Amino acid sequence: MQIITDIEQGTPEWLAMRLGIVTCSELEALLVNGKGEAGFGVAAFTYMDQLIGERITGEAAELPFQTKATIRGHELEGVARGLYEAREEVTTQAVGIILNHGIGYSPDALVGANGLTEIKTKLPKFQVGMILADEVPKEHVAQCQGGLWVSEREWIDFISYWPGMPMFVKRAYRDEVMIRKIAERVKTFHELLEERMHRVLGLAA
Repeated sequence: MQIITDIEQGTPEWLAMRLGIVTCSELEALLVNGKGEAGFGVAAFTYMDQLIGERITGEAAELPFQTKATIRGHELEGVARGLYEAREEVTTQAVGIILNHGIGYSPDALVGANGLTEIKTKLPKFQVGMILADEVPKEHVAQCQGGLWVSEREWIDFISYWPGMPMFVKRAYRDEVMIRKIAERVKTFHELLEERMHRVLGLAA
């Protein structure tokens, strides 16, 4: 396992570290049951082809673009992290990316020896629903459990923040059944990716 702390998220160096590898933010696509080979859906194959393209060209398929919304979201993440530290009375450590099991995870921070944080900025209407449900939203569960698998840590605090709204913090612990499923899907995904890439290179030769 590699924990890269000297590279900032969003930089060209960070993008280079993620090039052509599965990252936890996209794991949900691998878990959706589809009608394709090995039970993968359209989104998984779209992602697979993107990674193949990155591996062949050595260039990132999609460079992050800065809109007012993404800039604001990045700023709010920093605010949320500070509020979380004060509320939980902890100190967090920024990290660029963690590499393990052939995939990557970029948590928003490390907490002590056993914890992580995943910070989201949600509009008030979504924040209300999350607070009332009091659980990690379904669309973020795979990312969080994948992060625990990659980091080999015990728990992750899912944090959602919007100015003026109560901050939502929910701790999730390792779900070993789901982690095994993620590991199996990633293994199969990698096997199909290698086969698909060899076919592309063979046809292109």
